[in-house]
Amino acid sequence: MYRSRPSAAHILALCALILPALPAMARDDAFLKAKPEDLAWWQNARFGMFVHWGPVSLKGTEIGWSRGGERRGIGGTGEIPVEEYDNLYKRFNPVGFDADEWVRIAKAAGMKYLVFTSKHHDGFCEFDSALTNYKITNSPFGRDVVKELADACHRAGLRLGFYYSPPDFHHPDFRAGSPVAYQRYLRGQLKELCSNYGKVDIIWFDGLNGTAQEWNSAELIRMIRRLQPHVLINNRAGLPADFDTPEQTIGRYQVDRPWESCITICNQWAYKPNDTMKSLKECIDTLVRCAGGDGNLLFNAGPMPTGAIEPRQVERLREMGKWLRRHGDTIYGTHGGPFRPGAWGAATSVGDRVYVHILAPDVTEVTLPPMDARIVHARLLADGEAAVEQTDDRITISVPKECLQELDTIVELRLDRPAAEANARPMRSGSLAFREPATASNVCGGSPVYGPSAALDDDPDTRWATDYGVYHAYMDLDLGAEQLIGRAYLSEACGNRVQSFELQANEGDTWRTFYAGKQIGEGLNIEFPPVRAREVRLNILEATEGPTLWEVQLLAPSGAK
Repeated sequence: MYRSRPSAAHILALCALILPALPAMARDDAFLKAKPEDLAWWQNARFGMFVHWGPVSLKGTEIGWSRGGERRGIGGTGEIPVEEYDNLYKRFNPVGFDADEWVRIAKAAGMKYLVFTSKHHDGFCEFDSALTNYKITNSPFGRDVVKELADACHRAGLRLGFYYSPPDFHHPDFRAGSPVAYQRYLRGQLKELCSNYGKVDIIWFDGLNGTAQEWNSAELIRMIRRLQPHVLINNRAGLPADFDTPEQTIGRYQVDRPWESCITICNQWAYKPNDTMKSLKECIDTLVRCAGGDGNLLFNAGPMPTGAIEPRQVERLREMGKWLRRHGDTIYGTHGGPFRPGAWGAATSVGDRVYVHILAPDVTEVTLPPMDARIVHARLLADGEAAVEQTDDRITISVPKECLQELDTIVELRLDRPAAEANARPMRSGSLAFREPATASNVCGGSPVYGPSAALDDDPDTRWATDYGVYHAYMDLDLGAEQLIGRAYLSEACGNRVQSFELQANEGDTWRTFYAGKQIGEGLNIEFPPVRAREVRLNILEATEGPTLWEVQLLAPSGAK
């Protein structure tokens, strides 16, 4: 069939119709991320309460995971027979539950939001879902816990979040039967949560590594944001969404993407009688290090079978609140940095103020990297004075031993410009090993991405890493010529894996140890009697898992030119 070619006029007319639609098409996935203004309150809040609770509290075992029976696509089984676990709700009558009291406890702790387990992996619903009979309103208690808690949060001005598990060990269609039917169930329950309980500030998924395709996450998030336009959504439904969620560990220093560590006040998420509880010092350390890494802390409490939160947990939370009433200005509304957290502690900042939190006990001197700002005033947020020395090479803070605080010694630095412009630099001036040749006894997968030079370059996101199952390893540094060494800076990328290490100098046929240490942690500055060497070995003698180091520096002695 003959077709005439379109004229120039036709082409121009077509372009006029198409081009205005292009920006809208480009923005079609904008719903996948919250607006910056909706994230602002959450990042300023820094501290929230997580609550894991359900009929399993009658047994004192872990929620979801202690359920026996099949876990499709996940594997393993729990210690409580499925017939017993799935019928616990028939005798669950927590008459001591008081939503207003939970909210009062959270606020007394200084928490700014609360996230509650509306449905965990065991499939039990703490809300009156029309889509299942396996729910709290069919228990002897008979009340909609989610509704009462939502109403209490709204009355008190506490932001509200719902934890919701897309996996469901109880539902017959979960990874079996009809995937369409299970998708309908999943979508229907989230619609109920986002429609029936007023304003919802957070949806906290826990997808157990399920994919965005399995949960149909894009459409799920689109529906949620349509129903709750200002909601925040975490990264556990197969898509990055709004924030990351490191679990039972403090997140790494990350200022380019929001994050929140979820950590338990005891060991178990759900209530366990006589569970080991964190000390007040551990609790404050955890909160400060999260804020210093530019993240939030979602701190979990597990209420008892009565519905009341265990009195000792309440007391610990109130102690945290007492500390925050005095020092909250150094946590709320701050940013992490400009200094990376280290073994010494962490730093937070707001405006032209930097708060250096010295958390390590008995540390009277902290050495920090240089920055593009001048310190115009320094003061100790306690009785006494701190001495601060700033040079082009480093910042040294000294605190008299008698002025150290049991929980957190805080030094306020006032800068000549906003802290966001301070641009703290790694202490690379004088770094003798910077970009010099390096070899290692073990490299993860043999990949150069994890080679030893990755801990010497100027990219803070690269690191030297060894294979899993490696408990000792070494890195050799060739300085190119004999150099005078008097200091070193070491930083681990993954927790406190290193338990003991030594620095050695090559003396022909032998390696002589000139410094021995224990844990490295997130940042360790060390000094030692000056040593002349060309080849230096970082010898990791013991580690709990494959060593992984962000940064390794060898430096000239203090004062050396």
